[in-house]
Amino acid sequence: MRFGQALQEGRLRRRYQRFLADVGLTDGTVTAHCPNTGSMSGCAEPGMRVWLSRADNPARKLAWTWELVEAAAGVVVGVNTGRANRLVREAIEDRRIPELAGYDSIRSEVRYGANSRIDLLLGGDGRSPCYVEVKNVTSAVAGGIGYFPDAVTARGLRHLQEMSAQVAAGCRAVLVFCVQRGDVRELRPADRIDPAFGRGLRAARAAGVEVLALGAEVSPDEIVLGRRLAVHVP
Repeated sequence: MRFGQALQEGRLRRRYQRFLADVGLTDGTVTAHCPNTGSMSGCAEPGMRVWLSRADNPARKLAWTWELVEAAAGVVVGVNTGRANRLVREAIEDRRIPELAGYDSIRSEVRYGANSRIDLLLGGDGRSPCYVEVKNVTSAVAGGIGYFPDAVTARGLRHLQEMSAQVAAGCRAVLVFCVQRGDVRELRPADRIDPAFGRGLRAARAAGVEVLALGAEVSPDEIVLGRRLAVHVP
């Protein structure tokens, strides 16, 4: 996925109220939309190098959107969770995920379960529907280990339960962790942060929900997803 325009580089002043970030640019400080509801542990320290995109719509309340951050020397991280679904869809369409190849159709944001929308629904070719839920990973790492979630996510737990129900009904369900940073080689549940999600993930795997983790190479020019990561869920 290439960015449609050149990103603007700046320095993070602060992130606040979850969805706002003050960023210093060469001609002053702007307030940007922060499209990430997590804690952004290790990715939102004042002074960090960041990149913003600018909206074409002049009526938009905030013209700037926070896209990337340099979390460590040479480690650029994609913090815009809204990009994750597109990255996974693009990887499926380009046949970079063998486990999700061979389907005729891909639909986005399809209603299912009690009150949820599945990120991607794959179908066709006489196969059972495949429900694909995408989770974006940006959290701080140690020794190449990435963790999810970086904040308690009741919504994420509900998704696991509803995907398990789809498997029980005879469908296929796949949870894809989209890791938008290049220094991760293994993904683990963040039991210390959200033990309920960790338990739910283990229960979902036992119920037949498949779990994949894919790493992205991130730069101010493009984000390319496809590097296979190990998933460790003891």
